[in-house]
Amino acid sequence: MTNQEILIADDDASIRTVLTQALSRAGYSPRATSNAATLWRWAQAGDGDLIITDVVMPDENAFNLIPQIKKQRPDLPIIVMSAQNTIMTAIQASEKGAFDYLPKPFDLKELIGVIERALEEPKEITTVALQSGDDEQLPLIGRSTAMQEIYRIIARVMKTDLSVMIRGESGTGKELVARALHDFSNRASGPFIAINMAAIPRELIESELFGHEKGAFTGAQGRHIGRFEQAEGGTLFLDEIGDMPLEAQTRLLRVLQEGEYTRVGGRVPIKTDVRIVAATHRDLQKLIQNGTFREDLFYRLNVVPINVPPLRARLDDISDLAHHFLRKAETQGLPVKRFEPDAVKRMQSYQWPGNVRELENFVQRIAALHPEDVITKTCIEEELEQTSLHSEPILEQEKSLPDFVANYLHTYFSSFGTDLPPVGLYERVIKQVEKPLIIASLAATNGNQIRASEMLGINRNTLRKKIKDLEIDFQIIRN
Repeated sequence: MTNQEILIADDDASIRTVLTQALSRAGYSPRATSNAATLWRWAQAGDGDLIITDVVMPDENAFNLIPQIKKQRPDLPIIVMSAQNTIMTAIQASEKGAFDYLPKPFDLKELIGVIERALEEPKEITTVALQSGDDEQLPLIGRSTAMQEIYRIIARVMKTDLSVMIRGESGTGKELVARALHDFSNRASGPFIAINMAAIPRELIESELFGHEKGAFTGAQGRHIGRFEQAEGGTLFLDEIGDMPLEAQTRLLRVLQEGEYTRVGGRVPIKTDVRIVAATHRDLQKLIQNGTFREDLFYRLNVVPINVPPLRARLDDISDLAHHFLRKAETQGLPVKRFEPDAVKRMQSYQWPGNVRELENFVQRIAALHPEDVITKTCIEEELEQTSLHSEPILEQEKSLPDFVANYLHTYFSSFGTDLPPVGLYERVIKQVEKPLIIASLAATNGNQIRASEMLGINRNTLRKKIKDLEIDFQIIRN
């Protein structure tokens, strides 16, 4: 077993004791101090094979000390641990040259694993001045274990050009993760261009992505610059990548493989220098099995996977998020307000099916409509009750939808008065069932086309076209 020396710096005596014992059992030689000055003296003397340090110590902030240590001993790996578990802590740890960052409380087995990796493959990280340390401006908020893992992944890959696949439910903040990857990358001075595949007609996606030349198709009156060209030197965020048609997937794969593309109707290849970040709320593995998503494209995009948890899996983050959104409401001209503790606890007991987006809208609504300076538990209860009143009928309709289909088909087939299927059965059933089925789906989702398309298992653009072709009246749905 190794006998390498580990230097520990933390002003908490209990943490120093736990670490000393754990590292000794693992075969290392730990030496601990409560201050940064002693740690700096040891490092200057050439002591230690690795450093584990807290961020905040009585005499110095570790982020001020790390660059000095790295300048004198660039190959000495440093592991940062902190109870200030925000994305800025993870980003700063990476920017200052730390090997890794662990939020407190940490798992000792995980720490030993990080130490082993650091000693086996020490690496020098290029340091870049951090532009902002203001937590109020953070794109991502949360101290939960799930969010800490996201922060650490961002810190590890932000300076690379690796493709990233972000997965998570609608409203969880996938685009915010993509923006963080861009804002803290070497491409931060370049453009961040986002495109939502589900919001663009399928026949126009290739033109939107790659641009087109004049006369490329009917209506192409002039040259159009696509999103790839707009994002040159920066980051292209492909949201809802699971809704991209197969033809466009094939072309995107070719761009990722060859690093160039041509505009629709063009012949001159255009070199591209763009980092791709994709996102989806759909199960791409199922889409691959169904033949609607290319497996080779999936592996090209899924180099670094990031899973954004639903808010119900990180209820401890609600307090930080709610207070952040309340301060944000103040900057939008709404009166200054505050939550009483029980109000926050009540919000933490709700499941938030719309995730962080729903919470933000909820807090903004409370801030705008609640007349008192203090937002109470009663106020939260009343607002949540209104939310439940609006959502429960939708849930009931969703549950009854299969029964509706079954009853409709039963009635339809019974009308033939025979066990033999009629001629042209398929076409006749489709014509008879399709329109009422779409109407029922839209009614069950209160007119939400995204949720209705998911329920039906068809693309949103396909649903939009069918609504138009079948002349479905939204007034009927609302009534």
